[in-house]
Amino acid sequence: MRPDNEAIIVIDVQNDFCPGGALAVPGGDEIVPLVNELLTEFPVRVLTQDWHPADHASFAASHPGKAPFETVELSYGTQVLWPVHCVQGTDGADFHPALRTELGDVIVRKGFRAAIDSYSAFFENDRKTPTGLEGYLRTRGVERLTLVGLATDFCVHYSAVDAARLGFTVTVRETACRAIDLDGSLDAAREAMRAEGVRLEP
Repeated sequence: MRPDNEAIIVIDVQNDFCPGGALAVPGGDEIVPLVNELLTEFPVRVLTQDWHPADHASFAASHPGKAPFETVELSYGTQVLWPVHCVQGTDGADFHPALRTELGDVIVRKGFRAAIDSYSAFFENDRKTPTGLEGYLRTRGVERLTLVGLATDFCVHYSAVDAARLGFTVTVRETACRAIDLDGSLDAAREAMRAEGVRLEP
């Protein structure tokens, strides 16, 4: 077991992000055995879950004439439009059935505000509305984080950058992540994470 000041954050290992899901990340299900193994090593274990209302502003279906992966300008900036995914209470929003969720200490749900998307486990996309995760980790005495999950270039990336900016020591285990890689987004995400002092390791 790792020291008491270390936590693992498992980002969005949900059915809709796995093969066959509405926003499938290539190979998303392949990480589950390694994630389960890592969950047994950490004293503090957090799972995050995308949890959208059906009319969420980030869905292309909420913008007539727009298609998935186009962008729109919302109150907080440019938003990529996604296929409808991870709708509250649906099978797509459920965790992958093989993920050992019973090992998690807490589940942080994000993206439940209809007008704001949320990639990061720490803040909504307006960059100021907190999820409460920072406070939970501080009260548990956590200083070092390891991030795994889906997708490397979006929710893992944003979570890692926010964690580093909040003063945590952050590692992303890339073998326990998979990426969407939309128009070079994976390389850009890696560069952004390194620039904030995030350690990328296999």
